[in-house]
Amino acid sequence: MFKGAVRTCLTYLLISPVLIHADPIRVKHAQGAAHGFLIVRSESGAFLASGDVIQTTRGSIVTSRLTYNFHDGSVDEETTTYSQHGVFRLVRDHHIQRGPSFPKPIDVTIDAKSGIVTSRSTDKEGKQKVETEHFDLPPDTSNGFIGTELLNIPPNTKPFKISMLAPSGKGRLVKLEISPAGKGTFRIAGHTRHANIFRIKIELGGLTGVVASIAGKKPEDQFVWVLGGEVPMVIRQIGQMYAEGPIVHIALAGASFGK
Repeated sequence: MFKGAVRTCLTYLLISPVLIHADPIRVKHAQGAAHGFLIVRSESGAFLASGDVIQTTRGSIVTSRLTYNFHDGSVDEETTTYSQHGVFRLVRDHHIQRGPSFPKPIDVTIDAKSGIVTSRSTDKEGKQKVETEHFDLPPDTSNGFIGTELLNIPPNTKPFKISMLAPSGKGRLVKLEISPAGKGTFRIAGHTRHANIFRIKIELGGLTGVVASIAGKKPEDQFVWVLGGEVPMVIRQIGQMYAEGPIVHIALAGASFGK
Protein backbone atom coordinates (compact mmCIF):
# COMPACT_ATOMS: atom_id res chain seq x y z
CA MET A 1 0.00 0.00 0.00
CA PHE A 2 1.04 3.63 -0.60
CA LYS A 3 3.08 2.39 -3.50
CA GLY A 4 1.50 4.99 -5.76
CA ALA A 5 3.39 7.96 -4.33
CA VAL A 6 6.58 6.44 -5.54
CA ARG A 7 5.54 6.33 -9.13
CA THR A 8 4.38 9.97 -9.04
CA CYS A 9 7.75 11.28 -8.01
CA LEU A 10 9.48 9.05 -10.45
CA THR A 11 9.35 10.52 -13.80
CA TYR A 12 12.61 9.92 -12.59
CA LEU A 13 21.64 3.74 -8.47
CA LEU A 14 26.61 2.88 -5.95
CA ILE A 15 28.26 0.70 -8.27
CA SER A 16 30.04 -2.09 -6.36
CA PRO A 17 28.89 -4.53 -7.58
CA VAL A 18 25.88 -3.79 -9.83
CA LEU A 19 23.20 -6.35 -10.60
CA ILE A 20 21.06 -5.50 -13.60
CA HIS A 21 17.57 -6.98 -13.67
CA ALA A 22 16.86 -8.09 -17.22
CA ASP A 23 13.61 -9.67 -16.05
CA PRO A 24 10.69 -8.32 -14.00
CA ILE A 25 10.93 -8.50 -10.22
CA ARG A 26 9.55 -11.67 -8.64
CA VAL A 27 6.47 -11.51 -6.44
CA LYS A 28 7.11 -12.19 -2.74
CA HIS A 29 4.33 -10.06 -1.31
CA ALA A 30 1.23 -10.16 -3.51
CA GLN A 31 -0.95 -7.06 -3.39
CA GLY A 32 -4.62 -6.99 -2.37
CA ALA A 33 -7.44 -4.48 -2.06
CA ALA A 34 -6.41 -1.36 -0.15
CA HIS A 35 -7.28 2.30 0.45
CA GLY A 36 -4.62 4.67 1.76
CA PHE A 37 -4.35 8.37 2.56
CA LEU A 38 -1.29 10.49 1.81
CA ILE A 39 0.02 13.98 2.54
CA VAL A 40 2.30 16.02 0.27
CA ARG A 41 4.47 18.73 1.85
CA SER A 42 7.20 21.06 0.67
CA GLU A 43 10.75 20.78 2.04
CA SER A 44 9.86 23.49 4.55
CA GLY A 45 6.85 21.46 5.74
CA ALA A 46 4.09 23.47 4.09
CA PHE A 47 0.99 21.48 3.14
CA LEU A 48 0.63 21.12 -0.64
CA ALA A 49 -1.82 18.31 -1.35
CA SER A 50 -3.76 15.36 -0.01
CA GLY A 51 -3.73 12.01 -1.73
CA ASP A 52 -5.90 8.92 -2.03
CA VAL A 53 -4.68 5.58 -3.35
CA ILE A 54 -7.31 2.94 -4.08
CA GLN A 55 -6.23 -0.53 -5.11
CA THR A 56 -8.40 -3.40 -6.38
CA THR A 57 -7.56 -6.89 -7.60
CA ARG A 58 -9.07 -9.39 -9.98
CA GLY A 59 -7.22 -12.67 -10.07
CA SER A 60 -3.55 -11.81 -10.62
CA ILE A 61 -4.39 -8.37 -12.04
CA VAL A 62 -4.05 -5.29 -9.82
CA THR A 63 -5.43 -1.84 -10.61
CA SER A 64 -4.30 1.11 -8.54
CA ARG A 65 -5.57 4.69 -8.80
CA LEU A 66 -3.59 7.43 -7.05
CA THR A 67 -5.02 10.95 -6.94
CA TYR A 68 -3.41 14.05 -5.44
CA ASN A 69 -5.58 17.13 -4.99
CA PHE A 70 -3.53 20.30 -4.48
CA HIS A 71 -4.69 23.34 -2.53
CA ASP A 72 -4.21 25.46 -5.69
CA GLY A 73 -6.62 23.26 -7.67
CA SER A 74 -3.96 21.19 -9.44
CA VAL A 75 -4.47 17.45 -9.90
CA ASP A 76 -2.01 14.58 -10.30
CA GLU A 77 -3.75 11.30 -11.08
CA GLU A 78 -2.27 7.99 -12.18
CA THR A 79 -4.12 4.76 -12.83
CA THR A 80 -1.94 1.69 -13.23
CA THR A 81 -2.82 -1.89 -14.06
CA TYR A 82 -0.19 -4.60 -13.61
CA SER A 83 -0.07 -8.37 -13.24
CA GLN A 84 1.50 -10.23 -10.32
CA HIS A 85 1.55 -13.80 -11.59
CA GLY A 86 5.00 -14.95 -10.48
CA VAL A 87 6.56 -11.62 -11.50
CA PHE A 88 5.34 -8.05 -11.69
CA ARG A 89 4.58 -6.86 -15.19
CA LEU A 90 3.02 -3.62 -16.44
CA VAL A 91 -0.26 -3.87 -18.34
CA ARG A 92 -1.34 -0.24 -18.67
CA ASP A 93 -0.55 3.14 -17.13
CA HIS A 94 -2.38 6.45 -17.51
CA HIS A 95 -0.82 9.52 -15.87
CA ILE A 96 -2.31 13.02 -15.79
CA GLN A 97 -0.83 16.20 -14.29
CA ARG A 98 -2.57 19.55 -14.72
CA GLY A 99 -2.97 22.87 -12.95
CA PRO A 100 -0.70 25.66 -11.62
CA SER A 101 1.58 23.23 -9.75
CA PHE A 102 2.62 21.61 -13.04
CA PRO A 103 4.24 24.01 -15.58
CA LYS A 104 4.11 21.33 -18.28
CA PRO A 105 0.81 19.39 -18.10
CA ILE A 106 0.90 15.74 -19.15
CA ASP A 107 -1.69 13.18 -20.20
CA VAL A 108 0.18 10.01 -21.15
CA THR A 109 -1.12 6.46 -21.60
CA ILE A 110 1.14 3.43 -21.93
CA ASP A 111 -0.19 0.16 -23.36
CA ALA A 112 2.56 -2.27 -22.42
CA LYS A 113 1.39 -5.14 -24.63
CA SER A 114 1.37 -3.15 -27.86
CA GLY A 115 4.14 -0.73 -26.86
CA ILE A 116 1.96 2.19 -27.95
CA VAL A 117 2.36 5.39 -25.93
CA THR A 118 -0.35 8.02 -26.42
CA SER A 119 0.17 11.66 -25.40
CA ARG A 120 -2.68 14.16 -25.28
CA SER A 121 -2.25 17.92 -25.08
CA THR A 122 -4.20 21.11 -25.76
CA ASP A 123 -2.82 23.94 -27.90
CA LYS A 124 -3.25 27.68 -27.30
CA GLU A 125 -6.48 27.66 -29.27
CA GLY A 126 -7.99 24.96 -27.11
CA LYS A 127 -7.71 22.21 -29.69
CA GLN A 128 -6.72 18.78 -28.47
CA LYS A 129 -3.63 17.19 -29.98
CA VAL A 130 -3.09 13.43 -29.84
CA GLU A 131 0.28 11.85 -30.62
CA THR A 132 1.27 8.20 -30.57
CA GLU A 133 4.69 6.55 -30.50
CA HIS A 134 5.77 2.92 -30.47
CA PHE A 135 8.38 1.69 -27.97
CA ASP A 136 9.97 -1.72 -27.56
CA LEU A 137 9.23 -1.77 -23.85
CA PRO A 138 11.46 -4.12 -21.84
CA PRO A 139 9.71 -6.64 -19.57
CA ASP A 140 10.88 -4.78 -16.45
CA THR A 141 9.16 -1.49 -17.38
CA SER A 142 7.82 -0.29 -14.05
CA ASN A 143 5.72 2.84 -14.54
CA GLY A 144 3.21 3.22 -11.74
CA PHE A 145 4.25 0.41 -9.40
CA ILE A 146 7.88 0.94 -8.42
CA GLY A 147 6.83 1.19 -4.78
CA THR A 148 5.15 -2.20 -5.00
CA GLU A 149 8.35 -3.70 -6.40
CA LEU A 150 10.39 -2.24 -3.53
CA LEU A 151 8.15 -4.10 -1.08
CA ASN A 152 9.56 -7.26 -2.65
CA ILE A 153 13.24 -6.29 -2.44
CA PRO A 154 15.36 -7.19 0.63
CA PRO A 155 16.96 -4.19 2.39
CA ASN A 156 20.47 -5.65 1.90
CA THR A 157 20.04 -6.03 -1.85
CA LYS A 158 22.88 -5.25 -4.23
CA PRO A 159 22.26 -2.22 -6.48
CA PHE A 160 20.07 -3.11 -9.44
CA LYS A 161 18.27 -1.45 -12.33
CA ILE A 162 14.76 -1.35 -13.73
CA SER A 163 13.25 0.40 -16.74
CA MET A 164 10.81 3.28 -16.91
CA LEU A 165 9.26 5.39 -19.64
CA ALA A 166 9.72 9.04 -18.67
CA PRO A 167 6.84 11.22 -19.99
CA SER A 168 9.04 13.87 -21.64
CA GLY A 169 8.12 14.86 -25.18
CA LYS A 170 6.88 11.68 -26.84
CA GLY A 171 8.46 9.64 -24.05
CA ARG A 172 11.96 8.40 -23.29
CA LEU A 173 13.05 5.01 -21.97
CA VAL A 174 15.40 5.37 -19.01
CA LYS A 175 17.02 3.11 -16.43
CA LEU A 176 16.49 3.60 -12.72
CA GLU A 177 19.32 2.47 -10.47
CA ILE A 178 18.10 1.36 -7.03
CA SER A 179 20.31 0.77 -4.00
CA PRO A 180 20.01 0.57 -0.19
CA ALA A 181 20.48 3.90 1.62
CA GLY A 182 20.33 2.99 5.30
CA LYS A 183 17.46 3.24 7.76
CA GLY A 184 15.12 5.95 8.96
CA THR A 185 12.94 6.48 12.02
CA PHE A 186 9.33 7.66 12.10
CA ARG A 187 6.44 7.73 14.55
CA ILE A 188 2.84 6.64 14.01
CA ALA A 189 0.06 6.29 16.57
CA GLY A 190 2.56 7.21 19.29
CA HIS A 191 4.99 4.40 18.45
CA THR A 192 8.48 4.71 16.99
CA ARG A 193 9.25 2.48 14.03
CA HIS A 194 12.16 1.95 11.67
CA ALA A 195 12.08 1.85 7.88
CA ASN A 196 14.54 0.70 5.23
CA ILE A 197 15.47 3.45 2.79
CA PHE A 198 16.13 2.92 -0.91
CA ARG A 199 17.82 5.46 -3.19
CA ILE A 200 16.54 5.73 -6.77
CA LYS A 201 18.68 7.45 -9.37
CA ILE A 202 17.72 8.05 -12.98
CA GLU A 203 20.22 7.26 -15.71
CA LEU A 204 19.59 9.52 -18.70
CA GLY A 205 22.49 8.06 -20.65
CA GLY A 206 24.09 9.22 -23.88
CA LEU A 207 24.38 12.85 -24.94
CA THR A 208 21.19 13.75 -23.10
CA GLY A 209 22.75 12.79 -19.79
CA VAL A 210 25.91 14.79 -20.49
CA VAL A 211 23.98 17.89 -21.50
CA ALA A 212 21.66 17.62 -18.49
CA SER A 213 24.63 17.30 -16.17
CA ILE A 214 26.38 20.35 -17.63
CA ALA A 215 23.17 22.37 -17.50
CA GLY A 216 22.60 21.38 -13.88
CA LYS A 217 19.22 19.85 -14.70
CA LYS A 218 19.82 16.20 -13.82
CA PRO A 219 16.86 14.83 -11.85
CA GLU A 220 17.42 14.63 -8.12
CA ASP A 221 17.74 11.20 -6.50
CA GLN A 222 14.59 9.84 -4.90
CA PHE A 223 14.47 8.27 -1.44
CA VAL A 224 11.79 5.71 -0.61
CA TRP A 225 11.13 4.52 2.96
CA VAL A 226 9.79 0.96 3.28
CA LEU A 227 8.48 -0.55 6.50
CA GLY A 228 9.47 -4.22 6.41
CA GLY A 229 7.85 -7.23 8.00
CA GLU A 230 5.21 -9.76 7.06
CA VAL A 231 3.16 -7.10 5.29
CA PRO A 232 5.59 -4.39 4.12
CA MET A 233 4.46 -0.94 3.03
CA VAL A 234 5.87 2.30 1.68
CA ILE A 235 5.81 5.01 4.34
CA ARG A 236 7.53 7.97 2.74
CA GLN A 237 9.15 9.30 -0.39
CA ILE A 238 11.32 12.34 -0.93
CA GLY A 239 11.83 13.61 -4.48
CA GLN A 240 10.45 15.51 -7.44
CA MET A 241 6.95 15.07 -8.85
CA TYR A 242 8.06 16.22 -12.31
CA ALA A 243 11.29 17.04 -14.14
CA GLU A 244 13.03 20.12 -12.70
CA GLY A 245 10.30 20.40 -10.06
CA PRO A 246 10.88 21.18 -6.36
CA ILE A 247 11.66 18.48 -3.82
CA VAL A 248 8.53 17.34 -1.97
CA HIS A 249 7.89 14.94 0.89
CA ILE A 250 5.06 12.43 0.42
CA ALA A 251 4.06 10.37 3.45
CA LEU A 252 1.36 8.15 4.85
CA ALA A 253 -1.17 10.30 6.70
CA GLY A 254 -0.52 10.17 10.45
CA ALA A 255 3.20 9.41 10.18
CA SER A 256 5.67 11.95 11.56
CA PHE A 257 9.38 12.30 10.99
CA GLY A 258 12.22 13.96 12.84
CA LYS A 259 14.41 16.62 11.32
